[in-house]
Amino acid sequence: MEKIWEKYSYAILLMILCCGLAFILSLRFNSDVEEKFLSITVSEGDSLWEIANQYSDQHSYSNNEFISWVKQHNEIVGDNIYPGEEIIIPVNYEVGSLTEYASAAGE
Repeated sequence: MEKIWEKYSYAILLMILCCGLAFILSLRFNSDVEEKFLSITVSEGDSLWEIANQYSDQHSYSNNEFISWVKQHNEIVGDNIYPGEEIIIPVNYEVGSLTEYASAAGE
């Protein structure tokens, strides 16, 4: 055991240091705001840009990033969305307030 420690002590200490640093950084950069998802039904005259503006205070994306996210996760090709279509959008709220927004979306 002593020979192993003498031969690999620097490597072992480096591994322990790296693991500790990774743990500390993961705690530091862990966001308090979790991304949740809201399902909305597209109404007549809605566009992705209008939806991005309507929900702008409920997500942390720019309008272009929001639109790209929605298009990618809903498999939307082009810029057209259609009335009655269900799409998923990202929101940054706690579960309690998310329920309120989900019920308001159906009004």
